[in-house]
Amino acid sequence: MAHGEVLEFEEYVRTRQEALLRSARRLVPDPVDAQDLLQTALVRTYGRWDGIADKSLADAYLRRVMINTRTEWWRARKLEEVPTEQLPDASVEDGSEQRADRALLMDVLKVLAPKQRSVVVLRHWEQMSTEETAAALGMSAGTVKSTLHRALARLRQELEARELDARTLERYEARRADRRDGRERERCAA
Repeated sequence: MAHGEVLEFEEYVRTRQEALLRSARRLVPDPVDAQDLLQTALVRTYGRWDGIADKSLADAYLRRVMINTRTEWWRARKLEEVPTEQLPDASVEDGSEQRADRALLMDVLKVLAPKQRSVVVLRHWEQMSTEETAAALGMSAGTVKSTLHRALARLRQELEARELDARTLERYEARRADRRDGRERERCAA
């Protein structure tokens, strides 16, 4: 970049800095981040200053650079670590819980009629739209919706019944364990 263009850029920054900083503050909530955003945008614009033919459009160009930079930062933040005061419990996922959930779901699906099972699988596992599911199964979209509604209600009902059965079994086993512990205490006392 020629010396004259460098001076022109410096003058532009001097005269427009406050207005551009206000724009940056509207884009990011933290004032320090807004200053960083403006500085980054200015550095990027400096390298392309000679390519801006109409300098009256420099504000628009710089604001676009700030928006693009903010978007890049937003996308990159997903990959950053976030400091916390309390560390999460260290757990090693072995996938057994996920496999158990999948096995339970496969077992519960058996209570559905074949037509209902097909609708649930296509809509929820294959993530097909209502229209795609209707076309694949040769039925109307309304039939797909009503069949899915009845199937999900049946699945909920079955899962609730199984949960109730599991709680009943846990209470039964707890009572058996209490009785067993009581007999052992009696033996120890004798």
